[in-house]
Amino acid sequence: MTTNAASSSSRASEFPFDFAPQRHQDADLLRQLDFVPGLKEILTLRQVHALEHATVWVLSQSGGTPTARADNQLLGGMSTDQGFYLYGRVNITQLRHAVELALQRIASGEWDLAVHPRCGTNLSVAMLLTAGLAVGINLALPKGPILQLLGLGAAAATAAQLAPDLGALAQRYVTTAIPFNLSIVDISVSHDFWGREAHFVRVRWVE
Repeated sequence: MTTNAASSSSRASEFPFDFAPQRHQDADLLRQLDFVPGLKEILTLRQVHALEHATVWVLSQSGGTPTARADNQLLGGMSTDQGFYLYGRVNITQLRHAVELALQRIASGEWDLAVHPRCGTNLSVAMLLTAGLAVGINLALPKGPILQLLGLGAAAATAAQLAPDLGALAQRYVTTAIPFNLSIVDISVSHDFWGREAHFVRVRWVE
């Protein structure tokens, strides 16, 4: 699929604060700060994370329709700085095609593919938000048990409302980056850190 300039511009407008990813931003940052330990691994991990999400979206789309946003909840992933594990029933040929298509589409301007509603980032944001609101309410309200319980309930409800949007922002600007610097090395059946079998999509960094 080829994304034209108009489509890319449309995708860019979906980013708040008039921010749009720049193709050479991570490579330039790495050249300027190559003395920082672990920087390349962090930058790579963010790009792999985005590619993982894009691949799950592509695999979830029925018939390869670009506008489909159905989420196949039987699919999941876990990213590392070497590549990502893909969990779920998918054959390697289908996965290879999906990864290549996902990389092409996201790098061509479909930046929203980097964000996924089932990402662990959303859960982390929800937990931090709930904890922060609970502490704030605990300090602000009188110490009576009824008011404290009502306050905790309000904190949980507020966090549940805010977490999806804040989680999406955290993914977009913190835990993922458009994979402009990744190329696919190979795909194999492997085992993750906990011994679970999965497909592993290995990538490498390219300038």
